[in-house]
Amino acid sequence: MSANGANGANGPTRRTARLLQLEGVFDVPAAQRVTRALADGDVDEPVHLDLTHVREFHDFGVAFLAQALAARPRHVVVRGLRQHHLRLLRYLRIDTAGVDLGPDTEAA
Repeated sequence: MSANGANGANGPTRRTARLLQLEGVFDVPAAQRVTRALADGDVDEPVHLDLTHVREFHDFGVAFLAQALAARPRHVVVRGLRQHHLRLLRYLRIDTAGVDLGPDTEAA
């Protein structure tokens, strides 16, 4: 799930991002699983959270995710949130610069 890579013999070492993919419903239990997965990794480990296959988002799940992102403000890229949830993260003062809405963005 996680691996280290190098950019040549004398180049800087670069870490490969750990991928967390979810599908189905993103509710509080799903957000808790993401939180545990983030806590299990090294704080400097880059993580890509892929939510592009989630068909239903619960606002409380997104709020729980916001807490996890606030605890780990760097090195997490989120993909697949809808505009409504992106606004929710902004209201909760979460930096959304690392959020990629993906190709199937829904305007909400």
